[in-house]
Amino acid sequence: MHSMTGFGRGSATTELGTATIEIACVNRKQAEVVVQAGRDLATIEGRIRKNVLEKVSRGRIQVSIQIDRPAGSGSKVQVDEALAEALESAFKSISARIGRQVEASAADFMRSPGVITFDESGIDPEAAWLVIEPALEAALAQVLETRAAEGSDLAKDLSARLDTLEHIKNRIAALAPMRPQHYRETLFKRLRDAGLELDLDDERVVREIGLFADRCDISEETTRLDSHIRRFREYLSGSEPAGRSLDFLCQEIHREFNTIGSKASDADIAQNVVTAKTELEKIREQVQNIE
Repeated sequence: MHSMTGFGRGSATTELGTATIEIACVNRKQAEVVVQAGRDLATIEGRIRKNVLEKVSRGRIQVSIQIDRPAGSGSKVQVDEALAEALESAFKSISARIGRQVEASAADFMRSPGVITFDESGIDPEAAWLVIEPALEAALAQVLETRAAEGSDLAKDLSARLDTLEHIKNRIAALAPMRPQHYRETLFKRLRDAGLELDLDDERVVREIGLFADRCDISEETTRLDSHIRRFREYLSGSEPAGRSLDFLCQEIHREFNTIGSKASDADIAQNVVTAKTELEKIREQVQNIE
């Protein structure tokens, strides 16, 4: 089981330069990959996302890419010599025309369009991919390692909380069979207090107690709780992403405890249900961190 939070960093070097990639993951219901890279790499962002999504199925994954190129491999300066000579000649003509020396400065050459240009061809995406791919794999490996370590800690915490939930369920199951007897005693006490004496074998009394016993029977709910908790543990020990499934099971467990609380009509059971819901809420908060 993996957490959705993690961080990884990887680097690789080729003739193009050194690529450094950092990946930061945070919680999110769906998978979202955000690539931060130069405009030159826009055409390979799809490949980057594909590689990430092959390893990570949920969360917001931010991929930051930096490529440091070797010294001297950046922009190249190009000079149009013919245009520069023409500009110099123009200044000489001006000098002769106005009768005083006017010389072209460096700023004049820089300002004149086409005399000096810079080659801004950028990075070839295909060449960049050769250095990005190994760096990306290294960063992803580190991300998976950190997510797995945190996922292991989450699994231990959730397993302990499930134990608590199971103990509460067992207490409720032990209290439930006593409800019809308690209701019978309460019913006869009320009848006596009202001055009504009925035979214990009176058909109306037997039928009333029987209906109550049927209404407050929670055996189906406790059986389903056993099934949900068992399934929950299976997901915790599995290797596949289980966040969505665990979130669904939390909803189902909450539904069963709600039904038990409404059917049991008992203060002790109601208190146990409240305790169970409190523990379940802590479980649901942790489940939001699971991939």
